[in-house]
Amino acid sequence: MIDFRLDEEYDSLRKTVEDFAHAEVAPVIGELYEKEEFPYAIVAKMGEMGLFGLPFPEEFGGMGGDYFALCLALEELARVDSSVAITLEAGVSLGAMPIFRFGTQEQKEKWLPSLCEGTALGGFGLTEPGGGSDAGATRTRAALDGDEWIVNGSKAFITNSGTDITRFVTATAVTDVMENGRKEISAILIPSGTPGFAVAPKYSKVGWNCSDTHELSFSDVRVPAENLVGVRGRGYAQFLSILDEGRVAIAAVSVGLAQGCVDECLKYVKDRVAFGKRIGEYQAIQFKIADMEVRTHTARLAYYQAASKMLRGEPFKKEASIAKLVASNAAMDNARDATQIFGGYGFMNEFPVGRFYRDAKILEIGEGTSEVQKMLISRHLGVA
Repeated sequence: MIDFRLDEEYDSLRKTVEDFAHAEVAPVIGELYEKEEFPYAIVAKMGEMGLFGLPFPEEFGGMGGDYFALCLALEELARVDSSVAITLEAGVSLGAMPIFRFGTQEQKEKWLPSLCEGTALGGFGLTEPGGGSDAGATRTRAALDGDEWIVNGSKAFITNSGTDITRFVTATAVTDVMENGRKEISAILIPSGTPGFAVAPKYSKVGWNCSDTHELSFSDVRVPAENLVGVRGRGYAQFLSILDEGRVAIAAVSVGLAQGCVDECLKYVKDRVAFGKRIGEYQAIQFKIADMEVRTHTARLAYYQAASKMLRGEPFKKEASIAKLVASNAAMDNARDATQIFGGYGFMNEFPVGRFYRDAKILEIGEGTSEVQKMLISRHLGVA
Protein backbone atom coordinates (compact mmCIF):
# COMPACT_ATOMS: atom_id res chain seq x y z
CA MET A 1 0.00 0.00 0.00
CA ILE A 2 1.34 3.45 -0.89
CA ASP A 3 2.18 5.61 2.13
CA PHE A 4 2.86 9.30 1.58
CA ARG A 5 3.81 10.03 5.18
CA LEU A 6 7.34 11.28 5.79
CA ASP A 7 9.47 9.00 7.93
CA GLU A 8 10.78 10.33 11.24
CA GLU A 9 14.15 11.51 9.90
CA TYR A 10 12.67 13.43 6.98
CA ASP A 11 9.95 14.97 9.14
CA SER A 12 12.45 16.01 11.79
CA LEU A 13 14.51 17.79 9.12
CA ARG A 14 11.41 19.46 7.72
CA LYS A 15 10.38 20.77 11.13
CA THR A 16 13.91 21.97 11.89
CA VAL A 17 14.07 23.99 8.68
CA GLU A 18 10.52 25.26 9.21
CA ASP A 19 11.51 26.59 12.65
CA PHE A 20 14.69 28.11 11.24
CA ALA A 21 12.81 29.85 8.43
CA HIS A 22 10.34 31.46 10.81
CA ALA A 23 12.87 32.31 13.53
CA GLU A 24 15.87 33.42 11.46
CA VAL A 25 14.66 34.28 7.97
CA ALA A 26 11.21 35.83 8.40
CA PRO A 27 12.23 38.65 10.79
CA VAL A 28 14.97 40.05 8.54
CA ILE A 29 14.21 39.07 4.96
CA GLY A 30 11.81 41.92 4.23
CA GLU A 31 14.46 44.57 4.89
CA LEU A 32 17.14 42.63 3.02
CA TYR A 33 14.76 42.20 0.09
CA GLU A 34 14.04 45.92 -0.07
CA LYS A 35 17.77 46.71 -0.02
CA GLU A 36 18.51 43.90 -2.53
CA GLU A 37 21.20 42.55 -0.20
CA PHE A 38 22.59 39.04 -0.34
CA PRO A 39 21.72 37.26 2.95
CA TYR A 40 25.26 36.36 4.07
CA ALA A 41 24.31 35.81 7.72
CA ILE A 42 21.43 33.51 6.77
CA VAL A 43 23.67 31.57 4.37
CA ALA A 44 26.25 31.14 7.12
CA LYS A 45 23.61 29.77 9.49
CA MET A 46 22.31 27.39 6.84
CA GLY A 47 25.88 26.21 6.37
CA GLU A 48 26.25 25.59 10.09
CA MET A 49 23.03 23.56 10.00
CA GLY A 50 24.49 21.40 7.24
CA LEU A 51 21.85 22.32 4.65
CA PHE A 52 24.40 22.88 1.87
CA GLY A 53 25.77 19.40 2.51
CA LEU A 54 22.47 17.54 2.76
CA PRO A 55 22.78 15.24 -0.30
CA PHE A 56 26.54 14.66 -0.14
CA PRO A 57 28.58 11.92 1.57
CA GLU A 58 30.25 12.59 4.89
CA GLU A 59 33.68 11.96 3.35
CA PHE A 60 33.35 15.31 1.55
CA GLY A 61 31.88 17.14 4.53
CA GLY A 62 28.28 16.38 3.68
CA MET A 63 25.41 15.16 5.84
CA GLY A 64 25.03 11.81 4.11
CA GLY A 65 21.42 12.51 3.15
CA ASP A 66 19.74 12.52 -0.23
CA TYR A 67 18.17 14.84 -2.78
CA PHE A 68 14.69 14.50 -1.30
CA ALA A 69 16.01 15.85 2.01
CA LEU A 70 17.26 18.88 0.10
CA CYS A 71 13.84 19.33 -1.51
CA LEU A 72 12.10 19.28 1.87
CA ALA A 73 14.46 21.98 3.13
CA LEU A 74 13.88 24.08 0.01
CA GLU A 75 10.11 23.86 0.38
CA GLU A 76 10.19 25.07 3.98
CA LEU A 77 12.53 27.96 3.18
CA ALA A 78 10.43 29.05 0.21
CA ARG A 79 7.33 29.22 2.41
CA VAL A 80 9.02 32.30 3.87
CA ASP A 81 11.28 33.56 1.07
CA SER A 82 12.34 32.19 -2.31
CA SER A 83 15.55 34.24 -2.52
CA VAL A 84 17.00 32.25 0.35
CA ALA A 85 15.63 28.99 -1.02
CA ILE A 86 17.09 29.53 -4.49
CA THR A 87 20.47 30.45 -3.00
CA LEU A 88 20.54 27.04 -1.33
CA GLU A 89 19.12 25.26 -4.38
CA ALA A 90 21.66 26.76 -6.76
CA GLY A 91 24.51 26.30 -4.29
CA VAL A 92 23.80 22.58 -4.02
CA SER A 93 22.25 21.38 -7.27
CA LEU A 94 24.00 23.78 -9.65
CA GLY A 95 27.22 24.66 -7.86
CA ALA A 96 28.30 21.53 -6.01
CA MET A 97 26.42 18.74 -7.78
CA PRO A 98 28.34 18.90 -11.10
CA ILE A 99 31.58 18.44 -9.15
CA PHE A 100 30.12 15.57 -7.15
CA ARG A 101 28.53 13.82 -10.13
CA PHE A 102 31.27 14.28 -12.71
CA GLY A 103 34.40 15.68 -11.06
CA THR A 104 37.63 13.83 -10.40
CA GLN A 105 38.53 12.68 -6.91
CA GLU A 106 40.97 15.58 -6.67
CA GLN A 107 38.29 18.09 -7.69
CA LYS A 108 35.87 16.66 -5.14
CA GLU A 109 38.42 16.80 -2.34
CA LYS A 110 39.42 20.35 -3.25
CA TRP A 111 36.01 21.97 -3.67
CA LEU A 112 33.25 19.96 -1.99
CA PRO A 113 34.13 20.43 1.71
CA SER A 114 33.79 24.23 1.62
CA LEU A 115 30.71 23.99 -0.61
CA CYS A 116 29.08 21.60 1.87
CA GLU A 117 29.94 23.96 4.73
CA GLY A 118 28.27 26.87 2.97
CA THR A 119 31.47 28.89 3.27
CA ALA A 120 31.88 28.79 -0.52
CA LEU A 121 29.51 28.88 -3.48
CA GLY A 122 29.85 27.72 -7.06
CA GLY A 123 28.02 28.87 -10.19
CA PHE A 124 26.52 26.92 -13.08
CA GLY A 125 27.46 28.59 -16.36
CA LEU A 126 25.09 27.26 -19.00
CA THR A 127 22.82 30.09 -20.17
CA GLU A 128 24.24 32.67 -22.58
CA PRO A 129 22.92 36.08 -23.71
CA GLY A 130 21.87 34.55 -27.04
CA GLY A 131 20.80 31.14 -25.80
CA GLY A 132 18.45 30.42 -22.91
CA SER A 133 16.08 27.57 -23.69
CA ASP A 134 18.33 26.72 -26.64
CA ALA A 135 21.30 26.05 -24.38
CA GLY A 136 22.90 23.86 -27.03
CA ALA A 137 23.56 27.02 -29.04
CA THR A 138 26.65 27.62 -26.91
CA ARG A 139 29.04 30.24 -28.28
CA THR A 140 31.59 30.28 -25.49
CA ARG A 141 34.78 28.63 -26.77
CA ALA A 142 37.63 26.81 -25.07
CA ALA A 143 40.82 25.68 -26.79
CA LEU A 144 43.69 23.65 -25.41
CA ASP A 145 47.03 25.41 -25.46
CA GLY A 146 49.55 22.97 -24.05
CA ASP A 147 48.34 22.12 -20.57
CA GLU A 148 45.85 24.99 -20.33
CA TRP A 149 42.36 25.80 -21.58
CA ILE A 150 41.87 29.26 -23.07
CA VAL A 151 38.24 30.30 -22.61
CA ASN A 152 36.42 33.11 -24.42
CA GLY A 153 32.74 33.99 -24.28
CA SER A 154 29.98 35.03 -21.90
CA LYS A 155 27.20 33.67 -19.72
CA ALA A 156 23.96 35.28 -18.54
CA PHE A 157 21.65 35.03 -15.50
CA ILE A 158 24.14 33.01 -13.44
CA THR A 159 23.08 32.51 -9.81
CA ASN A 160 25.60 32.74 -6.95
CA SER A 161 28.26 33.94 -9.39
CA GLY A 162 29.36 37.22 -7.80
CA THR A 163 29.14 36.91 -4.03
CA ASP A 164 32.02 37.41 -1.64
CA ILE A 165 32.11 33.64 -1.12
CA THR A 166 31.79 32.57 -4.76
CA ARG A 167 34.82 30.44 -5.57
CA PHE A 168 34.23 29.24 -9.15
CA VAL A 169 31.86 28.82 -12.06
CA THR A 170 31.60 25.60 -14.04
CA ALA A 171 30.94 26.77 -17.60
CA THR A 172 30.01 24.96 -20.77
CA ALA A 173 32.15 25.77 -23.79
CA VAL A 174 32.61 24.52 -27.34
CA THR A 175 35.89 22.60 -27.36
CA ASP A 176 35.70 21.33 -30.93
CA VAL A 177 33.44 21.21 -34.00
CA MET A 178 32.86 17.88 -35.73
CA GLU A 179 32.99 17.32 -39.49
CA ASN A 180 29.19 17.18 -39.54
CA GLY A 181 29.07 20.61 -37.90
CA ARG A 182 27.98 19.39 -34.49
CA LYS A 183 29.58 21.09 -31.52
CA GLU A 184 31.65 19.26 -28.95
CA ILE A 185 30.61 20.91 -25.68
CA SER A 186 32.61 20.38 -22.51
CA ALA A 187 32.40 21.70 -18.93
CA ILE A 188 35.33 23.63 -17.49
CA LEU A 189 35.78 24.90 -13.93
CA ILE A 190 36.91 28.54 -13.82
CA PRO A 191 37.99 29.83 -10.39
CA SER A 192 36.86 33.29 -9.32
CA GLY A 193 39.55 35.92 -9.74
CA THR A 194 41.19 34.22 -12.71
CA PRO A 195 42.61 36.92 -15.04
CA GLY A 196 40.16 37.66 -17.84
CA PHE A 197 37.16 36.36 -15.88
CA ALA A 198 34.88 39.36 -15.30
CA VAL A 199 31.68 39.54 -13.28
CA ALA A 200 29.27 42.26 -14.41
CA PRO A 201 27.27 44.35 -11.89
CA LYS A 202 24.30 42.49 -10.46
CA TYR A 203 21.07 42.54 -12.41
CA SER A 204 18.16 44.75 -11.37
CA LYS A 205 15.50 42.06 -11.03
CA VAL A 206 11.75 41.93 -10.60
CA GLY A 207 12.03 39.29 -7.87
CA TRP A 208 14.46 37.07 -5.97
CA ASN A 209 15.99 40.33 -4.77
CA CYS A 210 18.20 38.68 -2.15
CA SER A 211 19.58 36.22 -4.68
CA ASP A 212 22.87 36.93 -6.44
CA THR A 213 22.68 36.97 -10.26
CA HIS A 214 25.23 38.26 -12.79
CA GLU A 215 26.37 38.17 -16.38
CA LEU A 216 29.88 36.76 -16.78
CA SER A 217 32.51 37.21 -19.46
CA PHE A 218 35.68 35.30 -20.29
CA SER A 219 38.46 37.01 -22.22
CA ASP A 220 41.43 34.72 -22.90
CA VAL A 221 40.89 33.09 -19.53
CA ARG A 222 43.53 30.45 -18.86
CA VAL A 223 42.87 27.52 -16.53
CA PRO A 224 44.69 24.20 -16.13
CA ALA A 225 43.67 21.35 -18.42
CA GLU A 226 42.72 19.33 -15.35
CA ASN A 227 39.88 21.82 -14.71
CA LEU A 228 37.82 19.88 -17.24
CA VAL A 229 34.79 18.57 -15.33
CA GLY A 230 33.70 15.13 -16.49
CA VAL A 231 34.33 13.76 -19.95
CA ARG A 232 35.39 16.03 -22.79
CA GLY A 233 32.47 16.46 -25.19
CA ARG A 234 29.92 15.40 -22.58
CA GLY A 235 29.51 18.77 -20.89
CA TYR A 236 26.12 19.52 -22.37
CA ALA A 237 24.75 16.07 -21.56
CA GLN A 238 26.13 16.34 -18.03
CA PHE A 239 24.45 19.68 -17.48
CA LEU A 240 21.14 18.38 -18.84
CA SER A 241 21.21 15.59 -16.26
CA ILE A 242 21.93 18.19 -13.57
CA LEU A 243 18.91 20.16 -14.79
CA ASP A 244 16.69 17.08 -14.49
CA GLU A 245 17.50 16.92 -10.78
CA GLY A 246 17.28 20.69 -10.48
CA ARG A 247 13.74 20.70 -11.85
CA VAL A 248 12.62 18.55 -8.93
CA ALA A 249 14.30 21.04 -6.60
CA ILE A 250 12.67 24.02 -8.35
CA ALA A 251 9.33 22.22 -8.02
CA ALA A 252 9.96 22.02 -4.27
CA VAL A 253 10.72 25.76 -4.16
CA SER A 254 7.52 26.41 -6.12
CA VAL A 255 5.48 24.30 -3.72
CA GLY A 256 6.98 26.21 -0.81
CA LEU A 257 5.95 29.54 -2.35
CA ALA A 258 2.47 28.20 -3.12
CA GLN A 259 2.13 26.96 0.46
CA GLY A 260 3.38 30.27 1.80
CA CYS A 261 0.57 31.99 -0.07
CA VAL A 262 -1.95 29.71 1.61
CA ASP A 263 -0.36 30.27 5.03
CA GLU A 264 -0.47 34.05 4.73
CA CYS A 265 -4.04 34.09 3.44
CA LEU A 266 -5.31 31.86 6.25
CA LYS A 267 -3.93 34.32 8.79
CA TYR A 268 -5.17 37.38 6.96
CA VAL A 269 -8.77 36.33 6.33
CA LYS A 270 -9.30 35.68 10.05
CA ASP A 271 -8.47 39.28 10.93
CA ARG A 272 -9.45 41.36 7.91
CA VAL A 273 -13.00 42.75 8.17
CA ALA A 274 -15.02 44.05 5.22
CA PHE A 275 -18.71 44.94 5.11
CA GLY A 276 -19.09 43.92 8.74
CA LYS A 277 -17.64 40.42 8.45
CA ARG A 278 -14.28 38.74 8.53
CA ILE A 279 -13.55 38.14 4.87
CA GLY A 280 -12.96 34.44 5.55
CA GLU A 281 -16.72 34.15 6.05
CA TYR A 282 -17.36 34.99 2.41
CA GLN A 283 -17.71 31.96 0.16
CA ALA A 284 -15.83 33.65 -2.67
CA ILE A 285 -12.74 33.87 -0.44
CA GLN A 286 -13.22 30.34 0.86
CA PHE A 287 -13.35 28.93 -2.66
CA LYS A 288 -10.28 30.88 -3.72
CA ILE A 289 -8.26 29.53 -0.78
CA ALA A 290 -9.59 26.02 -1.42
CA ASP A 291 -8.32 26.24 -5.00
CA MET A 292 -4.94 27.42 -3.71
CA GLU A 293 -4.69 24.46 -1.34
CA VAL A 294 -5.63 22.00 -4.10
CA ARG A 295 -2.89 23.36 -6.37
CA THR A 296 -0.31 23.14 -3.59
CA HIS A 297 -1.30 19.62 -2.59
CA THR A 298 -1.22 18.37 -6.18
CA ALA A 299 2.14 19.99 -6.89
CA ARG A 300 3.67 18.51 -3.74
CA LEU A 301 2.60 15.01 -4.72
CA ALA A 302 4.12 15.58 -8.16
CA TYR A 303 7.56 16.46 -6.85
CA TYR A 304 7.43 13.73 -4.19
CA GLN A 305 6.83 11.17 -6.94
CA ALA A 306 9.58 12.54 -9.17
CA ALA A 307 11.99 12.52 -6.24
CA SER A 308 11.08 8.95 -5.32
CA LYS A 309 11.85 7.73 -8.84
CA MET A 310 15.12 9.64 -8.84
CA LEU A 311 16.21 8.11 -5.53
CA ARG A 312 15.35 4.61 -6.76
CA GLY A 313 17.58 5.14 -9.78
CA GLU A 314 14.67 4.95 -12.22
CA PRO A 315 14.23 7.25 -15.23
CA PHE A 316 12.54 10.41 -13.97
CA LYS A 317 12.99 13.04 -16.68
CA LYS A 318 9.28 13.12 -17.58
CA GLU A 319 8.21 13.19 -13.94
CA ALA A 320 10.67 16.01 -13.21
CA SER A 321 9.19 18.06 -16.03
CA ILE A 322 5.65 17.36 -14.84
CA ALA A 323 6.55 18.36 -11.29
CA LYS A 324 8.29 21.54 -12.40
CA LEU A 325 5.42 22.54 -14.70
CA VAL A 326 2.63 21.81 -12.23
CA ALA A 327 4.40 23.37 -9.27
CA SER A 328 5.50 26.57 -11.01
CA ASN A 329 1.96 27.05 -12.32
CA ALA A 330 0.65 26.54 -8.78
CA ALA A 331 3.10 29.11 -7.43
CA MET A 332 2.13 31.71 -10.00
CA ASP A 333 -1.61 31.12 -9.64
CA ASN A 334 -1.48 31.09 -5.83
CA ALA A 335 0.59 34.27 -5.75
CA ARG A 336 -1.95 35.99 -7.98
CA ASP A 337 -4.89 34.84 -5.85
CA ALA A 338 -3.14 35.72 -2.58
CA THR A 339 -2.42 39.21 -3.83
CA GLN A 340 -6.07 39.60 -4.80
CA ILE A 341 -7.25 38.43 -1.36
CA PHE A 342 -4.93 40.93 0.34
CA GLY A 343 -6.16 43.70 -1.95
CA GLY A 344 -4.08 46.88 -1.71
CA TYR A 345 -1.93 45.38 1.02
CA GLY A 346 -0.92 42.63 -1.37
CA PHE A 347 0.74 45.28 -3.50
CA MET A 348 2.94 46.39 -0.60
CA ASN A 349 6.40 44.90 -0.17
CA GLU A 350 6.02 44.83 3.62
CA PHE A 351 3.60 41.93 3.21
CA PRO A 352 5.09 38.56 2.21
CA VAL A 353 2.53 38.01 -0.54
CA GLY A 354 3.93 41.04 -2.35
CA ARG A 355 7.31 39.31 -2.47
CA PHE A 356 5.68 36.01 -3.40
CA TYR A 357 3.97 37.62 -6.39
CA ARG A 358 7.25 39.12 -7.62
CA ASP A 359 9.15 35.88 -7.05
CA ALA A 360 6.66 33.48 -8.61
CA LYS A 361 7.08 34.34 -12.27
CA ILE A 362 10.72 33.29 -12.57
CA LEU A 363 9.73 29.79 -11.44
CA GLU A 364 7.96 29.38 -14.79
CA ILE A 365 11.19 30.37 -16.58
CA GLY A 366 14.31 29.25 -14.70
CA GLU A 367 15.79 25.75 -15.19
CA GLY A 368 13.59 25.21 -18.22
CA THR A 369 10.57 27.29 -19.20
CA SER A 370 7.06 25.89 -18.99
CA GLU A 371 7.13 25.52 -22.76
CA VAL A 372 10.31 23.44 -22.56
CA GLN A 373 8.68 21.20 -19.94
CA LYS A 374 5.71 20.61 -22.24
CA MET A 375 8.09 19.82 -25.08
CA LEU A 376 9.95 17.28 -22.94
CA ILE A 377 6.74 15.67 -21.70
CA SER A 378 5.42 15.38 -25.25
CA ARG A 379 8.69 13.89 -26.42
CA HIS A 380 8.51 11.21 -23.72
CA LEU A 381 4.96 10.38 -24.80
CA GLY A 382 6.20 9.85 -28.35
CA VAL A 383 4.24 12.80 -29.68
CA ALA A 384 7.18 14.93 -30.82
